[in-house]
Amino acid sequence: MLDVRLPIGLLFTVIGAVLTVFGVASDPTIYARSLGHNLNLWWGLALLVFGLLFTFFGWRAHAASRRTT
Repeated sequence: MLDVRLPIGLLFTVIGAVLTVFGVASDPTIYARSLGHNLNLWWGLALLVFGLLFTFFGWRAHAASRRTT
């Protein structure tokens, strides 16, 4: 039984990690248009947390279903 939370959570986790790394490693001058806010970093962290939560809840449901069968 495939829980859709696992692949979606992993997808958001990978995209969030890539965006976070890009936000940390990029030149701060490119954020002049966004009033100096590093939006890549903040959205990357948000996607990373969302993906990790999805993955955790999907894994927890998978583990619970294996215990009952």
